[in-house]
Amino acid sequence: MFKTLLLTAAAGLALAMAAPGIGCAAPSDPAERKMVETVQADHARNLKLLESLVLVNSGSMNFKGVEQVGQMVRAELEPLGFQVRWSPMAAANRAGHLVAIHKGSGRGVHMLLIGHLDTVFELDSPFQGWTLKGNDIVEGPGTSDMKGGDVIMIAALRAMQAAGTLKDADITVVMTGDEEKRGAPLAVDRKDLIDAGHANDVALEFEGLARQNGQDIGSIARRSSGAWTVRAHAKSGHSSGVCTPQAGCGAIYELARILDDFRRELPEPHLTYNVGLISGGSQATINPTETGATASGKSNVISAEAIAMGDIRTLSPEQEARVRAKMAAIVAKHLPKTQAEISFADTGYPAMAPTEASRKLLAKLNQVNTSLGLPQMPEGDPDKRGAGDIALVSFLPGLLGLGMGGEGAHAPGETADLKTMDVQAERAALLMARLAKEPRPRP
Repeated sequence: MFKTLLLTAAAGLALAMAAPGIGCAAPSDPAERKMVETVQADHARNLKLLESLVLVNSGSMNFKGVEQVGQMVRAELEPLGFQVRWSPMAAANRAGHLVAIHKGSGRGVHMLLIGHLDTVFELDSPFQGWTLKGNDIVEGPGTSDMKGGDVIMIAALRAMQAAGTLKDADITVVMTGDEEKRGAPLAVDRKDLIDAGHANDVALEFEGLARQNGQDIGSIARRSSGAWTVRAHAKSGHSSGVCTPQAGCGAIYELARILDDFRRELPEPHLTYNVGLISGGSQATINPTETGATASGKSNVISAEAIAMGDIRTLSPEQEARVRAKMAAIVAKHLPKTQAEISFADTGYPAMAPTEASRKLLAKLNQVNTSLGLPQMPEGDPDKRGAGDIALVSFLPGLLGLGMGGEGAHAPGETADLKTMDVQAERAALLMARLAKEPRPRP
């Protein structure tokens, strides 16, 4: 109890010392001024919501925790006029997703808002809890990736309601429960998101804000995230004959040749390919969860089996197809007395290439920045963003990075920068209110 009182007092002190909305001017439009005022007035409320969400463990495989966070978000959206449902995903071996729909006038741009309820930190992770570090930094699992973004989304919608701009807005919210460890098959696990994409005109993703040298960056693209496995086989025998015409070099040498050829022959812009796990010997296997391997053999025996696993990240489906073909061609150039094959797993995320339509959406965000007295946000480098859900609806113009700024996502010590919370909520509220007033594009 005493510890709880101390944390509460510390939170109150941080709130008193924080300066919400730093750098924001008052917009000339009365409704937009009201949205800014509401965000700033709700700073303590929004911070308390963030703390409550972070204190619930919602690792992707902690289904109970994911559902609990979903219920907490439901309690925020239903009073704003959203029809909220929980979409269970037992068929994909995941907890499920939250889907919320706000019906407006039908005349404006229809918006899909994307978030996620889960984190990479499962129940057995030692990184749990909520710690204020100074006036503006909070440490905890999911603070920036992406419970901070979920709170910013809610704060922006609440500000729109207060200003009367939510009433006519057509908005669908999809918060997935397994963004960090996606279930399969894709057609089942992401049906809600993809269907929502086809029913809307733009996608806004509230993942963490990108920043570079203190400057906020606009994000309109993500690279893909896919997996590959190479398996090599060879004739075994006594090591005294290794690499002779009769015995061959063995599976490990064949695998080493392939991986080194990847390193030398594949490089091109926006492409990365990583070798994350390797095993070889007389026998080699990868465990069922693909998180480890076992091997057996001896130093004086030519290896019979070798396996390597890794990922590949590209900026477009065309690049993905081209690189896969090059990898397959490299694998096919076998050393004598060896065989090898490569397989690709489509359990990751596709690429979201930059488009002119998304650039126009970023330009509208920069018009909001002008109204708020904030600097312009240049288009960011997609190589510096991870894969994410918005790529599954990349047929829409999209913006990402509307969430909380922070550091260390996916690692113990993850933090969120509380100075970005109000600014991001103000940006999102004004952008959505303006989009809601634009005529809906024709099909």
